[in-house]
Amino acid sequence: MTNETSAQHLLNLRNNMEHAVLGKPDVIKLTVTALLAAEHILLEDVPGVGKTLIAKALARSIAGRFTRLQFTPDLLPSDITGSSIYNSTDGQFTFNAGPIFANVILADEINRAPPRTQSALLEAMGEGQVSIDGETHQLPDPLLVIATQNPFEFEGTYLLPESQLDRFLLRISIGYPNRDSEKQLLETHRQGEPTDSLQPVLPLDQIKELQTQVRHVRFDEALVDYLLDIVHATRDSSAVQIGISTRGAIAYYRAAQAFATVENRNHVVPDDIKRLAIPVLSHRIVPRGVLPGADRSASEELVRQIVSDVPVPI
Repeated sequence: MTNETSAQHLLNLRNNMEHAVLGKPDVIKLTVTALLAAEHILLEDVPGVGKTLIAKALARSIAGRFTRLQFTPDLLPSDITGSSIYNSTDGQFTFNAGPIFANVILADEINRAPPRTQSALLEAMGEGQVSIDGETHQLPDPLLVIATQNPFEFEGTYLLPESQLDRFLLRISIGYPNRDSEKQLLETHRQGEPTDSLQPVLPLDQIKELQTQVRHVRFDEALVDYLLDIVHATRDSSAVQIGISTRGAIAYYRAAQAFATVENRNHVVPDDIKRLAIPVLSHRIVPRGVLPGADRSASEELVRQIVSDVPVPI
C-alpha cells in the first residue's frame, strides 16, 4: 500500500467518523492512532458526552463487529470471555464465545466491576487471546478495547490496578462540544442515531496493512533519545513514586509512529512526542503523595512539567 493510498484511507475513516462524532477531530485522531498502533483506549469522562458514540462510529466505519459490555459488580469473567458448556447429547463440552470476540469492544464503566472481572481483559488486551479451561482461543484481529469510566463518581466503583491501566495506550477525555457542534448534533439526531447511517470505508484487511506500515515509520535516533529522556525523567523525579515502565516506553514509541501516520507523515517529529505525552504517560505514573484514584490533573500536570523541562532536540 502506497503512502498516498494510506493517507486517503485514513482521511476517509476520519471523515466518516466525523459524520457522527461532531466537533471532536482531536479525539477521533487519537482513536485512530490507537487502532493503528493495535492498542486500546481508556475514555475517562462524565456520562453523555459521546463515549459510546465514538466506539460505534469506529466499528461501523471499519466493517468490524461491535459489542458493548456493561460492567457491573455482579459481572463474571466468563460473561466476558465465554465458557464451555456440556452437551449431554454427545457428551462433549462446547465453547460458547463471549462478547470479547469482536473487533471493537466497548467496556462501559469498567471500574464498576471487581478486579477479578477486570483482569479477564488483561490477556485479551495484551495477547489477543483468552485461555479457558486450559484451551487458548484467538480473538479477532484487529481488536480494540475502548473502556470508559466516570472520574467524578466513586460510590460502588473499584480502582483499576496499575497492570490494567498499563494495557491502555491512551487515556483521553472527550469534553463537552462547543455550541455550534452541539446545535448541529441536535439536528442530526432528528433522523435517528447518527451511526446508523454510516457505511464501512476501511476493510479489516487494510487495517492490518496500515498497522504493519506504522512499524516502518522513521524514528530518528535523536528523537528516540528525546523520548527516553522523558521516560527516564519520570523515573528520576522526586515527585513521582512510580515512573514509566519499559512497556510504557514501547507504547509511547508506537503511539508516536501511529500518530505520525494519522498526520500523513512517514517520520516522527518532536511535536508528536510532546502531543502524546499526557494521553500516553499520565495514567502510567503515580505521583508521590497523591492518593490512588485521585484527580487525574495531578499526574497530567506532572507530565506536562517534565516534558517542558526536557530539552527538545534540534
